[in-house]
Amino acid sequence: MTTTTLAVLVPLLPFLGALTGLLLGRTAPGFARPLAVLPALAALALAAVVAARQGGGGPVDAATELTPTGSVPIELALHIDGFAALTAVVVATVATCVQIYSTGYLRDDPRYPSYAALVSLFTSAMLLVVYTGDLMVLLVGWEVMGICSYFLVGNYWETPEARAASLKAFLVTKLGDVPFLIGLFALAADAGSFRITRILGAVAHGGIDHPTLIALLLLAGVAGKSAQFPLHTWLPDAMAGPTPVSALIHAATMVAAGVYFVARLLPLFEASQAAMTVLAVMAAVTMTGSALAALAQDDIKRVLAYSTIGQLGYMTGALAVADRGAAVFHLLSHGAFKALLFLAAGVIIHAAGTNSLAAMSRMGHLRDRVPDAYWTTTVALLALAAIPPFSGFFSKEAVLGVAEHVVTGHTEHAPAAAGWIVLLAGLLTALLTAAYAMRLWLLAFRGSGTEAPDHGRQPLTMTAVLWVLAVPSLALGGFAFRVLPHWFDGHELTPTLTTSVLGTGVALVGGIVTYATWRHITAHTARIPLGAVAAHPEGDAGRVEAEAIASHEPAYGDVAYAADPSDPGRLLLGPLHRHAAVGFHLDAVYSALFVRPVRAGASLVRFLDREVVDTYVRGAGTLPRWLGAAVRRAQTGNLQTYVSALLAGTVVLAVAAVLVATGA
Repeated sequence: MTTTTLAVLVPLLPFLGALTGLLLGRTAPGFARPLAVLPALAALALAAVVAARQGGGGPVDAATELTPTGSVPIELALHIDGFAALTAVVVATVATCVQIYSTGYLRDDPRYPSYAALVSLFTSAMLLVVYTGDLMVLLVGWEVMGICSYFLVGNYWETPEARAASLKAFLVTKLGDVPFLIGLFALAADAGSFRITRILGAVAHGGIDHPTLIALLLLAGVAGKSAQFPLHTWLPDAMAGPTPVSALIHAATMVAAGVYFVARLLPLFEASQAAMTVLAVMAAVTMTGSALAALAQDDIKRVLAYSTIGQLGYMTGALAVADRGAAVFHLLSHGAFKALLFLAAGVIIHAAGTNSLAAMSRMGHLRDRVPDAYWTTTVALLALAAIPPFSGFFSKEAVLGVAEHVVTGHTEHAPAAAGWIVLLAGLLTALLTAAYAMRLWLLAFRGSGTEAPDHGRQPLTMTAVLWVLAVPSLALGGFAFRVLPHWFDGHELTPTLTTSVLGTGVALVGGIVTYATWRHITAHTARIPLGAVAAHPEGDAGRVEAEAIASHEPAYGDVAYAADPSDPGRLLLGPLHRHAAVGFHLDAVYSALFVRPVRAGASLVRFLDREVVDTYVRGAGTLPRWLGAAVRRAQTGNLQTYVSALLAGTVVLAVAAVLVATGA
C-alpha cells in the first residue's frame, strides 16, 4: 500500500470500530472489547509504518476536492510531516493503552460498550486533526472531539458533578470555538484556500491582510480547546469522568489539539508580534497560576488536571518564542508521563473500590498494596518535575533553552519580551511543579490517611499498561533530543548549560523544601495531645486550628482545605492557599460576569412571556369565551322559552319600527 492509503486508514479504522461498537454494543456486548482494542492497535501499527516511511523527510501531501463550493474550495487533504507522523504515533499509543486499560477498569460497567465506542471516535477525530491538510476537515475533527468529551466526561450522568462538568466543558470550549471559526473563515478569505500548505505560502509572501486579528481569533479557540487562561476552568472539573478518559484527554487528544494547531500554523502567528506577545503572556499566566492551584488541591486527579494545564503552558510558551520543535517535543514526552500518571491514579482508586480515594488526605498504606502504581508513579513524577535523566527534563529544557536564545538575541523570530516572559515563568513553574509533584508522592504513598478496604489485586490489563508507559517516561527524552531535530525542521533540542542548571536547581529546591516542610509538619503533629482534636467539635477545621497551634504556625482561615495534617501545601502557600484551592475564584468571576446576567435575562424573558405576552393571548380569548357562555346559556332546550323569546323579539322589533316611522 502507498503511504497515502495507510494514512487514510489510520483515522478510519477507529472510526469504523466506533460505528460498529455503537451498533452492536447492546445486542452483542461480547464484541465490545475486541472492537475497542483491535482497531486502536491496528491504527497504531499503521501510524508507525507511516512514520517510518515519512522518516523525517519531506512532507507527504495528497488532496482531492470534496465538493465545488463556488468560492474557497474544501478538500480532503493529507499533510504529513515529521510533526504529524510522530504525533499520530503518540496519539495511537496512548489510545491503545487506554482501551486496553479500560477493559479491566470498567469490566463490570454496563455502559462499557458505548464508552469504548466513544473513545474510539475520540481517537479517530484526533488522528484526523493530526493528518489533515485542510482546515475545514480539521474543524470537523476539532468539533467531534468536543462532543465526545461531553459524553465521556458525563459518563456517570446520574451524578450531578458529572452532568455539570460535561456541560461546562462543552460550553467553555464552544465559547472559544466561535471566534476560532470566524478566524478560520477570515484566514481562508485572505489566502483563498483552506489548505494548510497554501495558507503558509500566502503567509510567506505577505498575502494575509490581517494577521494580528486572525491570530487572536484563532488563539481564542486554542485557549478553549487546550485549557489555557482564561478558558481553562473546564479541565479540572472534567475529572468527574472515568479516569481512563482523563488520561486520553490530557495526554493525547483534545487539549493537545490546540497546541498542535498553532504548531501547524506557527508562521501565521510569527507574522504578528502582538499575537506572539499575547501568546507568551497567556502561557506565563497559565503555567504559574495552574502550578499554584495544583499545590493546593486535595483530589489527586485535580492535581494532575492543573498539572496538565501548566505543562500545556510550557508548550504554548515554546510556540510564543517561535520554536514548534520544542513545543511538540514536550507534547510527546508529556503524553507519555501524563497518561501514566492518570492511569496509575486509576489503579489507586480501583484498589479502594471507590472514587472517594481520589482525595489524597484519605490515602494511607498504599505503597505495598499497589506496588506497580507506586513505582511507575514515581517515574512519572520525576519526569513531570524535569529531573534528569527522565524524559520531562529534556523536553522542558528544550522550551527554556529556546526562550534563553530569544532573550540573548540568538533568534529574531519572536520579541525579546516574549522570551523573558516565558523564561522567568518557566523557571518559577519548574520550582512549583517539583513542589506539587513531591507533595503528591508524599500524600499518596506516605500519607497518614485511613487505610481503605483492600479490594484485591488489579487486573493485569491495568498494571501492564503502566509499565509500557513507564518506558518512554524514563527513556524517551534522552533518545529523542538527539533524533527529533531531524524530524522537527532541524531545530536543535539539546539542553543548554544555563537553563539546565537553573531549571534542575529550582526543581530540586522545590522538591527538597516540600519534603522538609512535610517532615516538619509530621514531627509537630505527632506531639499534638489526643484531646486537642477532640476538643474541637467543628471537626477538620478544628483539627487544623489545633495543629497550627501545636506547630506554632498561624491557621489559614476557618476551613480545612486538606484534611490531612501532614499536607505541606497549606504551609507553603500560606494565606494564598484558600484562593489557590478554588482556582483563584475564576469560576466565581465568570459566574458574576456571565452566568448570573444570562440567568437574569432568561428570568426576564420568562416573566415577559408569561405575564405580558400570555396576558394579551388570554385577553384575546376572553371575549369569545364570554359570548360562547352567553349563547350556551340561551340554549336551554325548552320550546316554550324559544317561543317566548321569539315573541318578545317580535314585539321589540315592532315597537322599534313604530318609533322609527313616527320619528320619520
